[in-house]
Amino acid sequence: MAAASVEELTSGASGRIIPLFHRAKSMALLLIPSYNFLKTSIILFYSSFLCFLLLLLPPSQRISPSTEEAASDSPRPPSRLKFQRRRLLEEQKDTIRRRALAEALEMVPVSIEGEEERDISENCRWSTSLFFGIRRNALFSRSWFPVSGNSKGIIIIIHGLNEHGGRYAHFAMQLTSRNFGVYAMDWIGHGGSDGLHGFVPSLDQVVADTAAFLENVKLEHPKVPCFLFGHSTGGAVVLKAASYPHIERMVEGIILTSPALRVKPSHPVVKVIAPVFSLVAPRFQFKGANKRGIPVSRDPAQLLAKYSDPLVYTGPIRVRTGHEILRITAYLTRNLKSVTVPFFVLHGTADRVTDPLASQDLYDQAASNFKDIKLYDGFLHDLLFEPEREDIAWDIINWMEKRLAASLYFGKSVG
Repeated sequence: MAAASVEELTSGASGRIIPLFHRAKSMALLLIPSYNFLKTSIILFYSSFLCFLLLLLPPSQRISPSTEEAASDSPRPPSRLKFQRRRLLEEQKDTIRRRALAEALEMVPVSIEGEEERDISENCRWSTSLFFGIRRNALFSRSWFPVSGNSKGIIIIIHGLNEHGGRYAHFAMQLTSRNFGVYAMDWIGHGGSDGLHGFVPSLDQVVADTAAFLENVKLEHPKVPCFLFGHSTGGAVVLKAASYPHIERMVEGIILTSPALRVKPSHPVVKVIAPVFSLVAPRFQFKGANKRGIPVSRDPAQLLAKYSDPLVYTGPIRVRTGHEILRITAYLTRNLKSVTVPFFVLHGTADRVTDPLASQDLYDQAASNFKDIKLYDGFLHDLLFEPEREDIAWDIINWMEKRLAASLYFGKSVG
């Protein structure tokens, strides 16, 4: 398979390429040509710098990780408190604004042309709600169910980086037309959920929130089979969640579109710089580094809709977010052979955001007994927003029905 070259360190499903740490890397390479020396120097410098800061602090303010929680009630400098309160207030205002936009978003098409699509929308009921994640963050969620109330399966949509679950409304209605119920959860910092817009403090937290959301859905629908769907970085989240045995037992299978499985930094030195910057300045953005983008769909109308959507984050990627993407994709790449969950992976061969060859590696190396792959020649990153999105959606629906039939005939042991 001839795959398109993948751009360095993408921001994920946003389709905007962010040369994260590129400036720091360039300066470092100019000053210190030796990578090994650079690595040692950074570690020594960072350790010395932290020790120096520790010595400057009075004993009462030297907080070790083990005593951080106990010290949280101790007095803080007024200036620091003022800054933290102002930042928190700004985040809360932005969250309220985004949540209002999410609530107002139409979950069925405003105008429906064909008779078939009109029937689909009339037979679908939808709602929104808040789910509280593992750290008590309010996460915005949507649901679509057949009016009949009879669902043969439920699919939980985990969107990609920088977007939100509301973008998948059309796909959700196709699913309800085949008697599947649908949920879509916005991650922390995305859509109508709590947090700084576009900032992901931990993808492991997103994984844990996904697992908790699935557990809640299973409590509400104990006898209905469940699937997890993840796009791009959301695909990486779903794959890692399904690697835990208790999550794998709760799902019939997972669907991954354009999963972020092998994201490479722009230079090996970034592997050293990224963790340091992630700790020191997790929210920092490299201003002006986001001047170029790559297309994620061959449909101009879909591109316009995405990048004019106020709930889609289009700014430069933040340092911690970039580091989290590198970390989760590195973990998954090392553990492809341990994947046992039934899965269907779909990827466009012309995708320049995530690597279609990595999806092929997942299919080749995974230990799953029930697995499928489909590569779409010449298609780009956002498969469900390509001109052929209807056909792609039916490919997914047909796979889920095939999986349910196999599970009914052979039992869930076929995985």
